[in-house]
Amino acid sequence: MSSTSDAAPTTHLDSLGTTTTAPDDGAPHLPANVPSHGLHLEASDEPYRPVRDGRSPFPSIADYAFLSDCESNALVAPSGAVEWMCVPRPDAPSIFSSILDRGTGSFRVGPYGVSVPVARRYLPGTLVLETTWQTTTGWLVVRDAMVMGPWHNVDERSQTHRRTPTDHDAEHMLLRTVICVNGTVELDVVCEPMPDYGRRACQWEYEGDGYNRLVARRGDGPNPDLRVTSSLRLGVEDRRVQARTRLRAGEHAYVALSWSPLPAPSDWEEALRAMQRTERYWREWLTQGVFPDHPWRSYLQQSALTLKGLTYAPTGALLAAATTSLPETPGGERNWDYRYAWIRDSTFALWGLYTLGFDREANDFFAFVHDVCRDDKPLQVMYGVGGEHRLDERELDHLHGYEGARPVRVGNDAYLQTQHDVWGAVLDSVYLHAKSREQLPESLWPVLKQQVEEAAKHWHEKDRGIWEVRGAPQHFTSSKLFCWVAMDRGARLAELYDEHDFASQWSKIADEIHADICAHGIDERGVFTQHYGTTALDASLLLMPLLRFLPADDERVRNTVLAIADELTEDGLVLRYRTDETDDGLAGEEGTFTICSFWLVSALVEIGEVDRARALCERLLSFASPLGLYAEEIDTRNGRHLGNFPQAFTHLALINAVMHVVRVEEAATSPSGFAAAHRSAS
Repeated sequence: MSSTSDAAPTTHLDSLGTTTTAPDDGAPHLPANVPSHGLHLEASDEPYRPVRDGRSPFPSIADYAFLSDCESNALVAPSGAVEWMCVPRPDAPSIFSSILDRGTGSFRVGPYGVSVPVARRYLPGTLVLETTWQTTTGWLVVRDAMVMGPWHNVDERSQTHRRTPTDHDAEHMLLRTVICVNGTVELDVVCEPMPDYGRRACQWEYEGDGYNRLVARRGDGPNPDLRVTSSLRLGVEDRRVQARTRLRAGEHAYVALSWSPLPAPSDWEEALRAMQRTERYWREWLTQGVFPDHPWRSYLQQSALTLKGLTYAPTGALLAAATTSLPETPGGERNWDYRYAWIRDSTFALWGLYTLGFDREANDFFAFVHDVCRDDKPLQVMYGVGGEHRLDERELDHLHGYEGARPVRVGNDAYLQTQHDVWGAVLDSVYLHAKSREQLPESLWPVLKQQVEEAAKHWHEKDRGIWEVRGAPQHFTSSKLFCWVAMDRGARLAELYDEHDFASQWSKIADEIHADICAHGIDERGVFTQHYGTTALDASLLLMPLLRFLPADDERVRNTVLAIADELTEDGLVLRYRTDETDDGLAGEEGTFTICSFWLVSALVEIGEVDRARALCERLLSFASPLGLYAEEIDTRNGRHLGNFPQAFTHLALINAVMHVVRVEEAATSPSGFAAAHRSAS
């Protein structure tokens, strides 16, 4: 997915929907002429340069760990530093931003003088990170988690939750526990939040007696106070909270950063119980899924956990990714803010979760769609995680960007675009969800009916397409395809809802769109093309067999899949399109899009090229990050991950691709299993 903008407005809304030009979080403004600790307060024309030995001071994108409590999230570098974190929401201004500029705040827990760990992993079945360190004198194990606990809004109702309360809730706390397992280790803790994307500093004051609790007052509303609580003695050096101690074998410590009035652990036993509760939460959630007994099971489980971590529990929204402005091209301008809920991405994500047996997330998301469409509002391309309709885009000129990739953007003007795939994406997801229950929530039917009518009204018009290009609108074939999906699935849902007149009417329009695509969206070779009147290829057309537009054995489908596999690839991985053939309004090249490569796996299985599909799937899985995560793109020259991270779109396509291969393998011994696989994908 690419999120692009047509224009940058002079006014904007901040990430919480408040009109503002100078956000105030209660922290002191830094003097404009004092860029202390490398903070860049003025725009700089100096290019990014690597350190002297040629290495980048930035970790590779794929080396970050992802933490979540389904309300906020964080990225942790191999050094043990939290380098990206936004609170209280994932689209709020960051408090740690050093992933985008090395001088804009981080939170490190690890051994003094050592920055490369021996090993990192997620505890099996969880999003709890474990990092093992070796120094010249001993061994240390650090565990990090965004803490989950029991539902805590018992005396008064939550001000943010709109969905049905569950047994668990975020405790709005990042907890870090440390155990020395051998010898002695010098432990170093440095926590330096720099709110508002590094433009502010925190002033710390002690709470209570002793040295164990510090607070930075940031005011009310969207800027909660920050608290650091620890079993260690904490000190303040300028804007930093620091702690240092020597741990011996068997000794332990904890540090908690919290942003709510909920109490932090007061001793090691409480910290340990909080960590165990969080482990239990993730494992209990994962146990609800159904995973094949297959060597690729771990990839499916990690993708499911990642998609769950990208949900926003209070509203049911699903994030496209956890970050903003990680570049699609090294040093380039294709840098976008993905911390929002794209309707298309979200509904596709539900495909992946539904395939593995997770359906409650779908219920919550459909409720989110119902919320944003109240009062007959038209369905937008994307929304804020709280349902905000305006996401005005602006550039943060004070940040140098990841490895010098500028501009750094927050907000996303793609919300203003016309993209006709949105209606079909919603209708297909709802149909997949509803047909297994043979019922449809009555309150959702008017919203769905509105989307079908919108598709019927606009399918013949030009739009910006699934990739949100900034060039001239076109009759994109994939947009027509999704309008057909909207009419086809709408008719099926109407039958389910006993609205037979609507079903008949919409089926006729679906047939009309189908005929139009087959007449105008295909070239002389019998290959479906990017848009009407061109011979250019587009990876989105790999969805044709997956959406059951034509039978998988139709020659036109086979020609299209093989043409993309042979002609729209770099070193065997799939591009969205050729930039020299597509007016996308941007300069420079881009890497292969991993979601498109996983789509190719699924499409190859559909047309019977199973061996080729399996080989490509094995190769794609080999590109997973050390922790099983994926960004948006892969550089085929070096396997480097590019783009925002972790990317929901990629993980959902992984689930679909892996399950296609697994089910066709099962079909060798159980044909009924393969038939069931095709039924669930249609």
